[in-house]
Amino acid sequence: MTRAFSSLPDMLNHGFDTVIDVRSPAEFAEDHVPGAISLPVLDNEERARVGTIYKQESPFLARKLGAALVFRNAAAHIEGPLAHHEGGWRPLVYCWRGGQRSGSFGWMLQQIGWRAEVVQGGYKTFRRLVTKALYQDPLPHRFVQLGGYTGTAKTALLPRLAARGVQVIDLEGLARHRGSLLGDMPGGQPSQKWFETCLAQELSQLDPDRPVLVEAESSKVGQILLPPSLWEGMKQAPWIEVAAPLDARAVYLDEAYDDILSDGARLKAQLAPLRYHRGHALIDQWEALIDAGERLALCRSLAADHYDPAYEKSMSAMTPRVLQRFETPTLDAAGLDALADRIADAFHTMEI
Repeated sequence: MTRAFSSLPDMLNHGFDTVIDVRSPAEFAEDHVPGAISLPVLDNEERARVGTIYKQESPFLARKLGAALVFRNAAAHIEGPLAHHEGGWRPLVYCWRGGQRSGSFGWMLQQIGWRAEVVQGGYKTFRRLVTKALYQDPLPHRFVQLGGYTGTAKTALLPRLAARGVQVIDLEGLARHRGSLLGDMPGGQPSQKWFETCLAQELSQLDPDRPVLVEAESSKVGQILLPPSLWEGMKQAPWIEVAAPLDARAVYLDEAYDDILSDGARLKAQLAPLRYHRGHALIDQWEALIDAGERLALCRSLAADHYDPAYEKSMSAMTPRVLQRFETPTLDAAGLDALADRIADAFHTMEI
């Protein structure tokens, strides 16, 4: 039995006990339905082997080998990770396009007595729905951008504001990047497709009648591109802005960028391209501060001599409508909590 889905919310709120992705581990790693478990019926090497035989030798031989591998791997899944399920279990199964891999596995589960269904069109159906939501349809949400100089703890404010009832989307968290020259995070960034899947899932859970706060970003976070529907909504959005003293920002940056600041060689390599934009003298000064272990002085100079001029140039080009500006003397936990209280109180009463 196949299950057709006509909208992204319908598929995300499928109602099945378990979603099973039977594609190869590489396919699953690039993107998958949120919450799905990976039970490949062909691993990466087996899938490549079957594909090579299909193209270079014979489609019949490829299907015969593929069937043997699929049923062998499926049997291992049934005896292993699925063995504990009772008779009333309802799994939803998908492969690349709802064909042989998911059909074969779904059939086996049904023969056991489990109430399995297969996604009509497979992963391609899901991807098409995500693409429609983010690339074709205008988003129903009203956005507000949270702006401010680098180091004003905007990212740290987002979860605090969410806890105070503000609808937020943490784009840097989804993109696993701090959105700046030194923004790389351990583990690297997700694939573009997985970022879009997570973004679409979060958007689907938000109330379109209430505004959504996002951190001010460019159209690209690291190597991740913001989808057109979101970017258009952000460009039209009003801003709220946070401000803090330079010394407080330096302390915050020293902590937030500890992983990069602790690796002098890597830090120098990332700053080197700025020689052509900020001049050799400034970069030489930064390298001397790195060698001396003067992290606070380095963060202060990075903010004042690089990030702040870039922010001011961007602001003059965009001239956003700033609804309100919030200042804080400190950016420690207590200061951020107090700032979040003020922003949340104002946000809930703003005319947006």
